[in-house]
Amino acid sequence: MMQNHKEEFETTTLKISDGVATVTMNRPEIRNAFDERMIAEVHNSIKAVSSDNSVRVVIITGAGTAFSAGADISWMRRMGQSGFEENYQDALLLAYMFDSIARCPKPTIARVNGATIGGGSGLAAACDIAIGDEKAFFSFSEVKIGLVPACIGPYVMRKVGQARSRELFISGRRIYAAEAERYGLLNFVSEENKLDDDVAKLTERLISSGPEAIKAAKNLVSDVPDQSREEFIEYTARMIAELRTSPEGREGTTAFLEKRKPNWAD
Repeated sequence: MMQNHKEEFETTTLKISDGVATVTMNRPEIRNAFDERMIAEVHNSIKAVSSDNSVRVVIITGAGTAFSAGADISWMRRMGQSGFEENYQDALLLAYMFDSIARCPKPTIARVNGATIGGGSGLAAACDIAIGDEKAFFSFSEVKIGLVPACIGPYVMRKVGQARSRELFISGRRIYAAEAERYGLLNFVSEENKLDDDVAKLTERLISSGPEAIKAAKNLVSDVPDQSREEFIEYTARMIAELRTSPEGREGTTAFLEKRKPNWAD
């Protein structure tokens, strides 16, 4: 297990403190635009904390005044001069990075500070919960340069639905925090200078819940929509039976009856 520490990589940092892992995109001079190096670093950090039992919550954010401006111009230029196979392999790495966030067994929070453009919007959408400040905005502007938000599309559509995704993807327009909250891209909007406080309060709330229960809750939301009636009846009955008889479930129930905190919340 990785205990409290901080690692600095070429384009990101990973800090683990008191059960909270914070992955920070650290290229503030270009508004945390990402390239193949940042994609690999974020992916590797998420994989590492996913298997670390000391980590209870994962936060993804950007250094400086932006969350992420999407693709790095120099990376886009290199890919534009490359052939199909190289672009395909490069896009697979991007897709797997988003997938690693969405499939992380720990609750993930996007701390959205400022501009969130293109792939940056996908990073936020892949997280379980997104909290943005009042200056946060989103843009799916890929169509303006003859592209589409393909790799981020599944995560955005899950958050906002097909109708709104269709409009956002083909218009490429910018939406600000209040509208992003109405659409579902943001779960909460923080008042000025309150973003860190709100993230900290949410983190404390998540840590007070059973880690295995949170993992199961995430699976429940992911799996049930694609199941038939027969499948989800059996799946949900089995899930609650397994949790009730698990060490965590028994501890949680006992703690509730004894009017004390469960052991995972200490």
